[in-house]
Amino acid sequence: MNRKGAILGSVTALALLVSGAVVASALNDLPQDAQPVQNPTADLNRQPTPPVPQEPAPEAAPAPAAPIAITPPAPVVVIAEDGADADADADEDADAKAEEKAAPVAAIPATPGRRQRRRVAIVEAVDKVTAETMRFEVEVGGRPVRFQKTLIFTARACEVSAPDELVEDSIAYLEVSLQPRGVLQASEPRQIFRGWMFASAPAVSGLQHPIYDAWIVGCKA
Repeated sequence: MNRKGAILGSVTALALLVSGAVVASALNDLPQDAQPVQNPTADLNRQPTPPVPQEPAPEAAPAPAAPIAITPPAPVVVIAEDGADADADADEDADAKAEEKAAPVAAIPATPGRRQRRRVAIVEAVDKVTAETMRFEVEVGGRPVRFQKTLIFTARACEVSAPDELVEDSIAYLEVSLQPRGVLQASEPRQIFRGWMFASAPAVSGLQHPIYDAWIVGCKA
């Protein structure tokens, strides 16, 4: 009887462990509430540039005490013995110069800079009904983040512009869904946005919804 009780207790404990792991995994997939952050956006796009060492100015020779007279060299005059030969030489020089101008110059392709990936996307959202605005972080590939009660953000990528680009920008690939709050969801989340957002053009690539607006602010390592 004791042996049966021990086996039954082991089976019960194993079932509890399995059910606990399943519940923990399900809770980990649920969105977490957005937490406001106060990150300055000016320093999010690029890493600080190291200071350039200052080189000392080269030493120049001292100026002479008295002015030095410079005599220009006498011009060299070449007299052609035959006028026809001089004309032919002039034509050959002109043809050679024309060929040099017409020869195509091989352009050396410049290697474009590579954009730097970041681990966290900084998102700003606003509820147009309550006028509540919040700036919060969304981890790339991490848990989704819930804004207010129904808006869920998921970040797939976040990167900043390369040093050789003209505009300093932050670009993020986001997925935004609508789903009511609750552990046991009655319906699947409804996706309302999926694509790239650009911090330099929030009005062009941001989320536009009757109740919510959202856009990318920057990326953080």
